[in-house]
Parts: sequence; C-alpha cells; structure tokens
Amino acid sequence: MLFALFLSTIAHARDFEGVSLPDTATVGGQSLVLNGMGLREKLFLNIYVGGLYLPAKTTDAKAAIDQDVAKKLVMVFQYSGGVPKEKMLEAYELGLTNNAGGLKASQAANFQTFYGWLSDMAAGDQIVYEYVPGKGTTVSVKGSVKGTIEGVDFMKALFSIYLGATPPTEPLKSGLLGG
Repeated sequence: MLFALFLSTIAHARDFEGVSLPDTATVGGQSLVLNGMGLREKLFLNIYVGGLYLPAKTTDAKAAIDQDVAKKLVMVFQYSGGVPKEKMLEAYELGLTNNAGGLKASQAANFQTFYGWLSDMAAGDQIVYEYVPGKGTTVSVKGSVKGTIEGVDFMKALFSIYLGATPPTEPLKSGLLGG
C-alpha cells in the first residue's frame, strides 16, 4: 500500500535540477500536461529552470508557439546572486529581436506594460505565463498576478523568445520541448 502511494506521488511531479513541477496544470479550465523542463544557464551558472505545459505533448516548437490553445510557462529562478530586472529586460529585448520578427513592433506597447510588471528575481522566485485563447496571457511574478495582456500575438511573441530559432540557450528550448 505504501509502495503504491509512493509511486502515485512520483507520477504526479517531475524533478529537474532541483526544481519540482507537477505533471499537470489547469489553465482556463483546461487540463495541460508538462511538456518538458529545461535549464537556462549563463557562464556555467544556473539562472532558472523552465517548465512548459500544453494540452498535448509536442516536440514541434512552431506548433508550441503558434497553436491558439491554453498553455503555461513557468520559470523558477535558481541563481543565488539574483537576477536584476535590468538584465532580464536586456534578455527579453534580445529574445524578441532574435525570434519575434514582425511581432516585436506591433507588440511594443504590450511589452512595455509587461516590463513594468517585472522585478529583481532571487533564487526560488517564479515568473509564470498562462495563456487562455480569447482572453490573453496572464503574468504572475513572485506569486502575484500582475495582469493580463490580450491577444494571441503577444503570446506568440513571448513564447517565441523561449522556443524560437534563437532561444536563450538550446538546452532550455530542447528541455521545454521534451528533449
């Protein structure tokens, strides 16, 4: 009996680089599965672990970005020195430039709103994006809901930063896509 309970506990969470995320999540009333987890490193330092939730698992980055379905991205920061807001803004701008192409200009005002919601991040802090079709992308920082940005184009631009042709790191993208 205890062994069965132990196995059911294992089946409901995935551990990666010291971060545990549940195998499922609910966004907008829809059940999602943990597609994968990946590590964002910089100069051999673990910056954050990301987890991507989708309605069904996929290894196709374009589908994960473009499909107008409920999805969720969780980033759990690990770097003990913290990540200043200014460094995150630089990374987002670079990610948009490298991956969001034509959406960058059309979403500039939305990203300015989004940037205003960010703050310095310490080890253990989280940023969570939850997209609901017809509603938009809800952003939570350190457990506090900051707001929702309407539209599928903002979601595509945001998710392309992590899953586009030039992600922050290939291991992050590969991990999010279940690799």
